[in-house]
Amino acid sequence: MRALAIIPALLIPIFAGVGSCASSMEQASAKQSASVETPGNDCAVMAAVSKEHYKFGPDNPPPPLKGLGEPGWRPQCDWSKYGLSFTDYNDVPPSTDPRQRLKWVEFKQPRYDGTGATIETSIMHGPLAGMGYTCTLRSGIAAWTVTECKVAWVS
Repeated sequence: MRALAIIPALLIPIFAGVGSCASSMEQASAKQSASVETPGNDCAVMAAVSKEHYKFGPDNPPPPLKGLGEPGWRPQCDWSKYGLSFTDYNDVPPSTDPRQRLKWVEFKQPRYDGTGATIETSIMHGPLAGMGYTCTLRSGIAAWTVTECKVAWVS
């Protein structure tokens, strides 16, 4: 009789382990989903700022895209999907006029909250001719929309 009372007590840790394993798998799945989604949003946010704030497009080609902000973050964006064409800042040939290396645009990694996204961006038009911005965006049904860009610095 006593042996039968011990069996359920021995099974409790096994069932608890199965439950915690399942919740660990759910947490891992949620983390993986978030990381899979983010690069697509990052590219769309940068594209929205490029087109709506900087007005880049066929009639106003963007300057080279300088390193994307933070170590370990470099989304691979299909810029043509957004109607944009960036060259890489590091691909400017050394024989190019040195003033051309002073023209670039840069984006930091967007930060997301319940209402949208915030991204820091800067553009350099030439020597001592640049500006930095903090832009806020909201996500709509079809795309991201810039709601405001505030000047963060001027050179």
